[in-house]
Amino acid sequence: MHTTSDLPDLLAGPLVRRVEPERILLWLVASRPLTLSATLQPGDAAAQQLELNDTRVIPIGRHAYVHLLTITPNSPLPQDQIIHYDLQWDGEQGSGLSHSAPHLCHGDELPSLMIASDNRRLLHGSCRKPHFAGKDALVRTDSWLAERRDQPAQRPAWLLMTGDQVYVDDVSGPLLVAVHQLIARLGLFDEALEGATVADSQALYQSDDTYYRREQLLPDVPSNMAVRDRFFGGVRKPVFTSANAHNHLISLAEMLAMYLLVWSPVPWRLTQPAMPDGLNDEERQRYQSEQQQIDAFVDGLPQVARLLAHQPSLMIFDDHDVTDDWNLTADWERTAYGHPFSRQIIGNAVLAYLLCQGWGNDPDAVAEPLDALTQLLENAKRSGSLDVSEQDACIDAVLRFHGWEYQIAGTPTLVVLDTRTRRWRSERSPFRPSGLMDWEALTELQQRLLDQTAVVIVSPAPMFGVKLIEGIQKLFSLAGHPLVVDAENWMAHRGAAKVLLNIFRHGRTPGNYVILSGDVHYSFVYDIAIRHREHGPQLWQITSSGLKNAFPPRLLDWFDRLNRWLYAPASPLNWLTKRRRMRVSPRDPDRASAGERLWNGSGIGLVELDEQGRPESVTQLDARGFDIGFPERDDE
Repeated sequence: MHTTSDLPDLLAGPLVRRVEPERILLWLVASRPLTLSATLQPGDAAAQQLELNDTRVIPIGRHAYVHLLTITPNSPLPQDQIIHYDLQWDGEQGSGLSHSAPHLCHGDELPSLMIASDNRRLLHGSCRKPHFAGKDALVRTDSWLAERRDQPAQRPAWLLMTGDQVYVDDVSGPLLVAVHQLIARLGLFDEALEGATVADSQALYQSDDTYYRREQLLPDVPSNMAVRDRFFGGVRKPVFTSANAHNHLISLAEMLAMYLLVWSPVPWRLTQPAMPDGLNDEERQRYQSEQQQIDAFVDGLPQVARLLAHQPSLMIFDDHDVTDDWNLTADWERTAYGHPFSRQIIGNAVLAYLLCQGWGNDPDAVAEPLDALTQLLENAKRSGSLDVSEQDACIDAVLRFHGWEYQIAGTPTLVVLDTRTRRWRSERSPFRPSGLMDWEALTELQQRLLDQTAVVIVSPAPMFGVKLIEGIQKLFSLAGHPLVVDAENWMAHRGAAKVLLNIFRHGRTPGNYVILSGDVHYSFVYDIAIRHREHGPQLWQITSSGLKNAFPPRLLDWFDRLNRWLYAPASPLNWLTKRRRMRVSPRDPDRASAGERLWNGSGIGLVELDEQGRPESVTQLDARGFDIGFPERDDE
């Protein structure tokens, strides 16, 4: 019988989130509520000893508490200097982090962070799938940062995680087993499941169909057959549309356990995943194959945790943080939110994002939905289960919430977009792709950009993508099957595309735009100018994807070749696209052969900007240990 004393105090984190001279935000999960203090040591200055009275402790289980730490220094902290920090808590002897979490430290050196005076040096990446057969770019990033940890000028201002930080909809068998063991070990809260053939989360975990067969757990009555078909629909790709959705996470406890297991090595020490009984031969083979990838993933987690404890990070969701093709079409929304079970799953994923990602971007902006979630979880402490009506109300509130975007002041201004919850629904057909942002959201974006000199925009999906792939997506959309090809691009909706391109052409918006994106599972750089305008704005589309994911190599190679042939900068076919008034010039990766423009391989992007916000250097840090440069073309 395990007891609370068997558990380490620190389960995950700390993650360094938003930092400013007047405030540092840290996120961590502990096995009990901790009374915390902090030590900040900026360079050679005197250390600051701080009681953390502004700490929010939120229970997610009997032995699991999320701590949202706001560290307010006695005086503003210096910028562009290394600041070592430590946390202490009751019952902990000496240095809390070096004693309780030595994997976060470089030898005897405490974790450190830097508050940059500008936004000119940025890491960015998306799409980190634990069981993908490839290396983890966050491990590579930790090694890269370790070599520069004492060089403030070389440390990035931010690690921008631009979507799919977790894959709620594509989970391996070994990871799902670990999720369930961790839920039991920490006593994460149960919940009732409305509209499902299992009554509650405990029945879900114990069901014979909980591994690789979750589509069988949906209601099986005539009125719901269409919903079931549109739920874990495999390659048919309607509501929960991932072709690998048969282990799709469902309960809030599963979602929260997933975050702990992808960011920290400690929870894995509390589990002993073994192949579950009842799998058929195909499922056993799949489990064994996935186990190899998960073992390699877990081996890298000490470095991932160390990176996140040293590098300030900002995050935004994309679809896999919630579910594949989230809000792609109006018909998708009608089906998904019209059934209580699918609505509950989506709501749980958004609540988990709020607690584990959204808070650290802008606490003030998300205060209202976080207060509601806190109350739900506090009330669950007594019974160990979420109250049904309170959970419904909480999900209603978070699905109505439209404050996920945020902005970081500085040189240049950093604007992070929500391209998922404020969609511009097609007026032609509910089956056609929605615009990634509606007219009101795009108008607000333009207001943020007015009179700025330069801006970095984080758009999870590229604003300027590969024209051939977008053309293929358009053909499927016109045929009424946008979900088959993930038709998620800015040009897929005529109204959104027109407004977006007009923003770039407006006279009072910035002269230099850098657009950082992910999503697509390959990386590329485009230089973009407005045709026939001598002094028009300059744009750069810089895409880095994925952190631990990649596109099918042979398929991408053919797309790349055909795109080069059909849509070269001087090709007349460009005049048939919505961005015909833009000249888009791709850069060649310096390690590419045979003229490839698209780099395929797990990695993370590093962008360095000059004082005017123009890219001086664009590099892809490949997870395999080498760098790929994207130099300017000689003919530019």
